Amino acid sequence: MELRQLSYFVTVAEELHFGRAADRLHIVQSAVSQQVRRLEKELGAALFDRSPRHVRLTGAGERLLPEARAVLAAAERARASVRERTTLRLGTSTGLGAHLDRVLGDLAVLAPGTAVELVSAATRDRLAQVADGRLDAAFIRSLEPAPGVRILPLWEDPLVAALPAGHPLAREKELAVADLAGLRLCITARRNHPALVDLVVGACHAAGFEPLPGPVGGSLQDTLATIGAGAVPMWTVVYAAHARALHSPRVAFRPFRGAGLALPTGLAVHRERPPATLDVLLKVLTALPTSNDHES
Repeated sequence: MELRQLSYFVTVAEELHFGRAADRLHIVQSAVSQQVRRLEKELGAALFDRSPRHVRLTGAGERLLPEARAVLAAAERARASVRERTTLRLGTSTGLGAHLDRVLGDLAVLAPGTAVELVSAATRDRLAQVADGRLDAAFIRSLEPAPGVRILPLWEDPLVAALPAGHPLAREKELAVADLAGLRLCITARRNHPALVDLVVGACHAAGFEPLPGPVGGSLQDTLATIGAGAVPMWTVVYAAHARALHSPRVAFRPFRGAGLALPTGLAVHRERPPATLDVLLKVLTALPTSNDHES
C-alpha cells in the first residue's frame, strides 16, 4: 500500500468523480483509476461503486476513508518535522482580493521563517483537511460550526451581481435582488458552497420569487463567458473584491441596493491542535482593512 494510492483514493472519495479528482491531482484520469484499482486489489475489496451515472463509496471505502486521512496526515506531520522551515498550509478560495496578498506580505515580515503553502479546494474539502490535519488553517465563507474545527470570525465580503453588459438592467447603478427575477441564475452546486447558495437563494425567496435555474458547474470564467454571450439572460454573484480584478467587457458587475448581500469570512483551525503560527496569523488578519475599504 502506497501513500500515493491512499492520496488518490481520498481525493476520489471527496470528489466522487474520477475526472474531477484527476484535475485536482493534476494528472490524467487513467492514472487515478489505475492506482485506485491496485489499492482495491491489494485490499481485496471494492472501494467505490462505479456506474455511468455516479461514483459512490462502498462500505469498505467508507471504513477506509478516515483511516487513509489519518495516515496521510501522519505522513505530512513526519515530513514537516524534518523541514528546516515552518510551513503553514493555508486553504484559500477565489474572491479574497487584496486580502491574501496582504496576508502573505505581512507574514513574510512578521514570520520570516514561515513558508506558506496555498491550497485551493471546495469548502467541504477545506474543512475536512483542517479537521484531519492536512491543512493548518483555511479561509471559510461561513461561520457555521463543523466537526473537529473551530472557526474564528474575520470580516464580511460583499457580493455583486454579474449580468450581460447589454442587458437593460446593466444601465442601473445598483440593483435590487427582485430586479433579477426574470434572468436565469448560474450558481455552483450547493454541496460545493452551501453558505453562498443558501444566501443567494434565500434572498430571492425573500424578494418574492423562485430563481430560474441556469447552468451549474464549470469555473467562474466559464460562467462569466456564458453570461457575457447573452444568448439567454443570466446572472450570478461575484465577491466585490474579486469583481474589481476581473476584466470582462461583456459582463457588467452591479452592487445590490441597500444592505446588499455579504458573506462572513472566517479562519478555520483544528479545534484541539491549532497551528503554532496562529497568533501571528491572527495578528496579520486583524490588522487588515475592513471589507468596505479593501481593494483588489
